[in-house]
Amino acid sequence: MTAEPLRRKIVLAGVMLAIFLAAMESTVVATAMPTVIASLGGIRIYSWVFSAFLLTSTITMPLWGRLSDLLGRRPTYLAGVAIFLLGSGLSGLSQSMAQLIVFRALQGLGAGSLITIGMTLVGELYGLEQRAKKQGYISGVWGVASLVGPAIGGFLSDHVSWRWVFYINLPFGALSALAIAWGLSEPVARRRAGSIDFLGAGLFAAGIASLLAGLVEGGRVASWLTPGVLGPLAVAVLFLVLFVLVERRIAEPLIPLDLFKNPMVRAGAATGFLSGMAMFGAISFIPLYIQAVVGATATQAGFVLTPFVLGWVAFSILSARLVLRVGYRGVVVAGMASLTLSFLLLSEWDQSLTRLGAVRDIVFAGFGMGMVMVPMLIAVQSAVPKRDLGIATSTVQFFRTIGGAVGVAVMGAAMAHRLQTELQALLAASGPGTRLAAQVRELVAQPDLVVNPATRETLAPVLVAHVRLALANALHGVFVVGLIVCIVALASSFLVPSGRARDLARAEEAPSTPGS
Repeated sequence: MTAEPLRRKIVLAGVMLAIFLAAMESTVVATAMPTVIASLGGIRIYSWVFSAFLLTSTITMPLWGRLSDLLGRRPTYLAGVAIFLLGSGLSGLSQSMAQLIVFRALQGLGAGSLITIGMTLVGELYGLEQRAKKQGYISGVWGVASLVGPAIGGFLSDHVSWRWVFYINLPFGALSALAIAWGLSEPVARRRAGSIDFLGAGLFAAGIASLLAGLVEGGRVASWLTPGVLGPLAVAVLFLVLFVLVERRIAEPLIPLDLFKNPMVRAGAATGFLSGMAMFGAISFIPLYIQAVVGATATQAGFVLTPFVLGWVAFSILSARLVLRVGYRGVVVAGMASLTLSFLLLSEWDQSLTRLGAVRDIVFAGFGMGMVMVPMLIAVQSAVPKRDLGIATSTVQFFRTIGGAVGVAVMGAAMAHRLQTELQALLAASGPGTRLAAQVRELVAQPDLVVNPATRETLAPVLVAHVRLALANALHGVFVVGLIVCIVALASSFLVPSGRARDLARAEEAPSTPGS
């Protein structure tokens, strides 16, 4: 009687630890990136360090979900952990920004397993009442990871090395693997036969990668109407159209389009995509603003995000209980309203910003994410047949993460484009033949130097002030983009079907009745 509950607790602990690591890797590099840029260069492709991880974890989420349905949760989960740890070790060994991006992509391949199969295991091991509570705890773990991620990233960058933001995963990832290996040692029920949609995965990966490449290039060059921008965007459209055509005809698609006949799945996908854009955008660029514009250390920038995550954790737990009694729509709308308010405040930031003011504005984003993520996940898991639980869970995660990848790329493009414009204007105003002009010309040629503390110490004091203003203006564009996304997300949240989790629970039980 005691063995089974013990194994279930150990599995839950292993899942929570793994999801903690995967969530932390979405944020841990944010506070370390100014140091990474100082070491490796590459500010023009800044967003790819985040987007590569998010892209590969996104694409593989449905694959991991399908593989676990076909082959069992245990072997696929352990394979994902191994890939994640390999990517972590190689990321720490990177000698260039290009290498770091490639190894972050490998890291993301494994992270897709940790998130998707972990959430699926919770959905399988617990009934609705317990599931809502456990999902709330896991979302809280995600929030705590987002808290300690920036803080750990900042501390290690300031006092040890930025490389340890990746090495730190190795011992804890191994511990999670041991917990899953022991806790899921019992044979898993035989899975239904089927195939893996590698063609769909390849087409989608090519389409999204081309989209991100076009967005990044658009931020680098002066015009969006160049072949380097339009070419990748056209290729993206082609591959994504082919992806939809393949998904409509294949027997076991990457994303079953029939799922979207369910209004709750449609709402979950749209809400997840837009909130993911806003969330990952905030996490990726706020630390850069705090360090490069306000002048805080990496450690201080990490702690500025603390209220964001505390609000996220608190409202994740609260919302998981509210949906059982109140319903989904009201909770999600309130969450989106809070997220929109936060980005409205972020868009008003300037050089006079204090760390206390930043904390005040960021906390509303934490409230919002806590009230959006958990209710939508519970809603989707409760609204689909149990046979589709794995793929439905992975689909929600899929759209949230792809939203993050696209959001970071769009915001990174906005930042890079505006920064180049600001530096060019500064060069034009500095006068020819002066020492100031020579320094500005170097910054235009190597914008990485803008966020390098060692370089900024060598600049003329008047130029440092101009550089801070240029970067503040560039990041202002990032937050304006986030505000627009939040407004659209708030409008779309009213499309979330009304109803309470208890009502959907009865619908979930219906297929198991005799004669169904």
